[in-house]
Amino acid sequence: MAGHHRKELSRGYRLTTNNRMELLSVIYGLEALKKNGETVTVYSDSRYVVDAVEKGWVFQWEKKGFHGKKNPDLWMRFLVAFRKHKVKFHWVKGHADNPFNNRCDELAVEAASAGYLKADEWYEQHETGEL
Repeated sequence: MAGHHRKELSRGYRLTTNNRMELLSVIYGLEALKKNGETVTVYSDSRYVVDAVEKGWVFQWEKKGFHGKKNPDLWMRFLVAFRKHKVKFHWVKGHADNPFNNRCDELAVEAASAGYLKADEWYEQHETGEL
């Protein structure tokens, strides 16, 4: 949300993981911003994403070339989008009383239930060998 404006984004992918989708949702949100230098607060129920940034883990992973870490493709993409803005993260308990988090869950269920899900190509190539 920006003032009274709200934009909802939703996508679904086949053969992927919850952590990849949690991280990708933040990436899509940051990439959707029209101007650089925006002040952004990301509310997420994903400890994976929130702690990686707020505790500085992702920056250490980057220094080590993401060696042995999951989702290096998305973390590199995240850092590009992240560095264009002033981003803070706030963890919220999932399935609790946060209406925005609950709406995100609804959008995720709708996307996952869609008739056609796109391939998460990097994941399918590197983790499952399916492609």
